[in-house]
Amino acid sequence: MAEYLGAGVFVPENDPQHREYLTEAGKGYLPLQQCDDCGAKIYPARTMCPECRSSDMTWVAASGKGTIYSYYIVPHPINPAFKDFVPYPVILVELDEERGTMGEHRALRIVGNLLGDDGNPAPREDVAIGKRVEVTIVDLGDGWGLPQWKLSGEPDEHEAWQIPHSYPP
Repeated sequence: MAEYLGAGVFVPENDPQHREYLTEAGKGYLPLQQCDDCGAKIYPARTMCPECRSSDMTWVAASGKGTIYSYYIVPHPINPAFKDFVPYPVILVELDEERGTMGEHRALRIVGNLLGDDGNPAPREDVAIGKRVEVTIVDLGDGWGLPQWKLSGEPDEHEAWQIPHSYPP
């Protein structure tokens, strides 16, 4: 069975879009759906384009580079397997190539964990809005991969800032 940080990963057979997403990521790239009719990039995976309602889509590779747009520090494990990793950051990444393509205040953004050099969730001190990140694919087993994020080492997009450490308590 596929596994992430000691927790089993199960995606039901009747959820082919997410199974395909993990399979495509298992090939070593950040997959996005692209509408064959209007060209919109789509995340998360779904059966219909939210822009034109077409059901004709193809998997394409994203650059895997972006900026932390927002984040949350998870204070409690959502799975007992994650108890050794709390608190851990969940980040919202705005992809470089998608910025501004959907309009001034819309963009394709992807959720994931920020990982440290050891492959475990990064400490909260490492995460800040404006920091530059790049995708890293975590091997889940069974041919599946999970796109996650690590700091890229590039200069911050703007002065990076953090949510005060007193939040959440």
